[in-house]
Amino acid sequence: MFSRQAVFRSARAAAAPTRIAASVPARRFAAEASEQVIKPPVAVFGLDGTYATALYTAGAKMSTLEPISKAMASLNDAVSKDAKLESILETPTLTTTDKSAIVKELQKLAGPGGSQAAVSNFLEALAENNRLSILKGVCDKFRVLMSAAQGEVELIVTSAQPLDNKTLNRLQSAATKSEYIKQGQKLKVTNNVNPEIVGGLVVEVGDRTIDVSVSARVAKLNKLLTDAL
Repeated sequence: MFSRQAVFRSARAAAAPTRIAASVPARRFAAEASEQVIKPPVAVFGLDGTYATALYTAGAKMSTLEPISKAMASLNDAVSKDAKLESILETPTLTTTDKSAIVKELQKLAGPGGSQAAVSNFLEALAENNRLSILKGVCDKFRVLMSAAQGEVELIVTSAQPLDNKTLNRLQSAATKSEYIKQGQKLKVTNNVNPEIVGGLVVEVGDRTIDVSVSARVAKLNKLLTDAL
């Protein structure tokens, strides 16, 4: 299965793109994957990024990225719309029987792509390692990888309230002229709403984040006051 040692190996590989090898997680997300070296189109970080990169690598080796991408999009949609499912995935005391049942249900929710060996093994790996709670994060990171592979760069703008098209267009125009967007790349703009940031914006372009939210400023102020006291 997806051993802890294998996770660390994959994490190190993701941190050094030029040395990414075929040794992704032990399960390899496939019965027999090609030994070709796969270099992800962009680095994604965190444990969810490690899993996403391993899944992307397995899919690229087997030329099944398209069905895997559709399966991950279906899973992301299912978790986003079902608070009960999200709560179940975050339960830390799931039994082996519980995990098996959840994996089977997730395979169904993934649609036709859920029958892909890489997807099935990926879900089983999450369950075995008690990481079902990061499924949505993995879906998000996998989407970033697929977008980058297709020449797209995601501009994710998080705001306390939905932004109007005029504001989004201004942000898109500014990002297009920035150093973060290379010639020939397409910019994909997404506006996420998170009332917890209070105000301001959190802008993510590729693997860079610009946090000018009110909550970040408050946190910084609190730290300064705590350090001073």
